[in-house]
Amino acid sequence: MSSMSALALIGVLSILCQWSAWRLKIPAILPLLLVGMLVGPGLGWLHPNTLFGDLLFPVVSLSVAIILFEGSLTLKLNEIRGHGRMVTHLVSIGVLVTWIVASVVAYLLIDFGWELAALFGALVVVTGPTVIMPMLRSVRPKSNVANILRWEGIIIDPIGALLAVLVYEFIIASQGAGMMQAVQAFTITIGVGFALGFAAGKLLGTALRKEWFPHYLKNVATLAIVLGVFAASNALQHESGLLTVTVMGMVMANTRNLNLDDILEFKETLSVLLISGLFIILAARLDMAAFSELGMPAVVLLAVIIFVVRPLSVWLSAIGTKLNFKEKILLSWIAPRGIVAAAVSALFALKLQQDGWAEAELLVPLVFLVILSTVVLQSLTAKPLAHALKLREPPAHGFLIFGANITARRIAKALKEQELPVLLADTNWENIKQARMENLPVYFGNPTSDHAENNMDLTGIGRVLILSPYKQLNPVVALHFMDWFSRSKIYGLPTNEHEAPARNQLSESYRERLKLFGKGVTFSKLASLTFQGAQMKTTNLTENFNFTDYQKRYGNRAIPMFAMDERKSFHVFTTDHTFEPKPGWQIIALVTVEETSEEQAVKQKREKED
Repeated sequence: MSSMSALALIGVLSILCQWSAWRLKIPAILPLLLVGMLVGPGLGWLHPNTLFGDLLFPVVSLSVAIILFEGSLTLKLNEIRGHGRMVTHLVSIGVLVTWIVASVVAYLLIDFGWELAALFGALVVVTGPTVIMPMLRSVRPKSNVANILRWEGIIIDPIGALLAVLVYEFIIASQGAGMMQAVQAFTITIGVGFALGFAAGKLLGTALRKEWFPHYLKNVATLAIVLGVFAASNALQHESGLLTVTVMGMVMANTRNLNLDDILEFKETLSVLLISGLFIILAARLDMAAFSELGMPAVVLLAVIIFVVRPLSVWLSAIGTKLNFKEKILLSWIAPRGIVAAAVSALFALKLQQDGWAEAELLVPLVFLVILSTVVLQSLTAKPLAHALKLREPPAHGFLIFGANITARRIAKALKEQELPVLLADTNWENIKQARMENLPVYFGNPTSDHAENNMDLTGIGRVLILSPYKQLNPVVALHFMDWFSRSKIYGLPTNEHEAPARNQLSESYRERLKLFGKGVTFSKLASLTFQGAQMKTTNLTENFNFTDYQKRYGNRAIPMFAMDERKSFHVFTTDHTFEPKPGWQIIALVTVEETSEEQAVKQKREKED
């Protein structure tokens, strides 16, 4: 296969793997690694060493540098304590326990010296949000367990990467040197990494905050500077670049008044392409015979990591918390390894093999074995385990409401009164502030952002209502959550009555959603009725007062929005709803105040004059 064909194949397979992961709701790392092994050692179509030659190590190095930088951008030190004692313990006590125990067991079972055993222990510390998030959406554990696992994955990603980098730096510094020389070289590397990373992070943060770059250059300039700092650090002190960019990202993440939303969004797009291609390349380099060479000791090591190391770290971290036995069991079982472990292990193994560490060739297959085993095993069993422990959330029937204006708040209150989960999201702070004062759950910001994916609690949420006046953002929100939920669970409103003729301005997929609450109902109409005093009202249907009687009673004064049946299941009124409310159901509607005879006379007089 020619070089051009091989590169095109990597790109096509990357997208297919990401798409299949989205469709199957599994971590993307799983199809990427399996496809990489198929087209590499399996079918022999892809040979990365031949394809990239001497560029292989620089390509992998720069890719890992970007991965570590973007991961460290999510580590805000002031937020660690804000997510509970259990999360704080897992990313401190849990990390230390996992590292020490896994290192000792690897040293005893595998043909590793203490250096490589310590490096392996550091690599298997990391879980990461890219593997945790899809699993949580599938398993739907109780909110307290889900929040612990989500934030552990987010925070431990850069912490585990930093630990692995530090261990690697010490191995490089100690190579062919005595202990004192090794400590001296390691200290210099640490000093250069932290000093240069701190200075570069502060300088780039200042440049972004003061807008030294035009908006269209901001993301590209950040990427170029990160790669430049990585190369400069390596030139200044051998192998210090990874530490430098990790520290650089942490400094920027903790810089006040620095908005990183655009950088994080660009990072997300870049990561999909970069990580996808990188993992296919890394998996294609695997020697399948190396897995068999690992033998039974690797199986025992894997069992210890899953059944001993993780439970031990959870139980010790849970000391002083209010977690019960069942919650600890579920937390002990869900800890899939992910992107950082695979990428960093491959890079370190490449470098160590070049420097004469023959046993480093076992590092990558061993780490990949841990990744594949934990992802596959826990993806298949976590849901039944959570069900058996009675720690699963009920089916997600709640509503994410985009818009926290007065109309949306009244609808959210009516739903909340029926004990249905609701979450209001808005980019307008005044609306969010009012919703908070009314004791409604809120998220301030763009619900499609990377920050929202990590911070917005969607426990119990399974449907989306678009109730905002933001014409440009409404389609983006609707299309974004079509990937999370099915199309049939996304509902939107035309902003006003003039929106229908301008259909060419909206995508076809979004226009199909503009059918909420019936024909002719627009956001402007609801806002106007609310301003005029219309109220949300819940009405019980009976044998003597059925839905036909309800429509006769209220006529045009009521806009039916939701119907709740005897099983407490909610149905949404749309222009093409297929259900028929029956006796025993409840109708939730926006009802205008009934006019007095005097008001009706005045209205008729005005209409006659007009």
